[in-house]
Amino acid sequence: MTAQPYPPSGTAPSGGRFAAGTASANAAEPVLQSYEIGHPTHVALIDPDTAFWGLVHRDRVADVTAGGALLDTYHDKAQAFATEMDRLRFGLKPTAVYFNPTERCNLNCSYCYIPETMRRDGSHMDKAMVLDALSRLHEYFRGHMPEDRMPQIIFHGAEPLLNREAIFAGIEAFKDRFRFGVQTNATLLDEKAVAFLTANNVGIGLSLDGPAPFIADRTRHNWNGDGVFDAVVRAMDRLEGYHGYNVICTMTTENLPHLTAMVDFFHEHRVPACMLNVTRCTLPGARLVRGEDDAVAKAYIAALERTHQLYLATGRKLVVANFANILIAILAPTARRLMCDISPCGGGRSFFALATNGDLFPCSEFIGLPTFIGGNLFRDPIEQVLDSQPFRLVTGRKVEDIEPCRTCAIRHFCGSPCPAEAHEMNGGMDKIGAFCAFYEEQVRYAMRLIADGRHGDFLWDGWDDGTDETVAIGCS
Repeated sequence: MTAQPYPPSGTAPSGGRFAAGTASANAAEPVLQSYEIGHPTHVALIDPDTAFWGLVHRDRVADVTAGGALLDTYHDKAQAFATEMDRLRFGLKPTAVYFNPTERCNLNCSYCYIPETMRRDGSHMDKAMVLDALSRLHEYFRGHMPEDRMPQIIFHGAEPLLNREAIFAGIEAFKDRFRFGVQTNATLLDEKAVAFLTANNVGIGLSLDGPAPFIADRTRHNWNGDGVFDAVVRAMDRLEGYHGYNVICTMTTENLPHLTAMVDFFHEHRVPACMLNVTRCTLPGARLVRGEDDAVAKAYIAALERTHQLYLATGRKLVVANFANILIAILAPTARRLMCDISPCGGGRSFFALATNGDLFPCSEFIGLPTFIGGNLFRDPIEQVLDSQPFRLVTGRKVEDIEPCRTCAIRHFCGSPCPAEAHEMNGGMDKIGAFCAFYEEQVRYAMRLIADGRHGDFLWDGWDDGTDETVAIGCS
């Protein structure tokens, strides 16, 4: 089946385009939906409600759906899987905060989701305010997290290193109580900063959108229009050998033809993990560089295939973390590491965002949208904020309430992201976001890899440590 073209404007095309019907030995029992994954020999059978699935040879679909090990196991486990999925979707409490210690940024990237006025003229948290915030957050997390688990603080932005003294003081004071991360544009990541962050085992995320200045600098540049490619590469070189860093590449119309070269560049510079992210279309500027679904999917899959070629040639993996998370969501739904591809998403459930003035949002994507302020860390109990109407708008967003997601076979491997994008771009929480067809093709590709037995080459080594195998059925 050929993919539908993405409309040049408006909402994305309907999901679930590759569902071919349902199958069950007993119509009174739950059903498995036949799903076309584009593989020469295998199709998927999926229960959309529980995310139970199996890959079956095309010639054996009728036999398998008439009865046997797959259906027997499915019927035996369906309720347990439904309970597990319900717990994942509705039973979590936050364990992380995206902490914005400044509203300002020294860059003016074309697709940024933070309003330009905030990035140009915004405020900083002072050192005392950062320490006070961390103390309040520690008190909240200790109320529901076990002592042997440390909550996570990701200093985010805008550009957190513009407020370097304050956040470094916070890391130093609370390093035994939080796991820290910093997401930075890398322009201020000098040798002294790298030494401090690596000595304290802080996770470091950089951003780079191309393997050469003439590509990367189209979307990531300072307020004068000057690019920052060289500064990011210097930071990458300083971080070589550090296990706790990654680089995000945002896929736009400006770099899609160069994604495979981007993977080569990351691998050459020994980047341990990267992310190839779609453009979040929350604000209008990002929509101007949004690629069409089919073009994004084609370039993305070609880049993933290139990581596999490099691994086979060198024995060294470059894990594309957002894709690895999709694979894990299929193989072991509750082991997933990122929470954008589940519904409700992680915003307000597994994490929340702290703005510079103390305001709390379900996710950083909502910063700059006053409607989604749930309260203020310095005035309101966090438990009260999590139950506020702005937070419930996000935590109550379910694929079952969204057309066409509610009938899509892969709805729990996608989650219809992103709520901020859907609300601002398409008009409401009951709308889909910008990349429906891309997400569907991503899942189909992941299942093709599983059918070929290649999926392990795209995952972190040891990703399944601590997990239990609940179902393993051999179906040819």
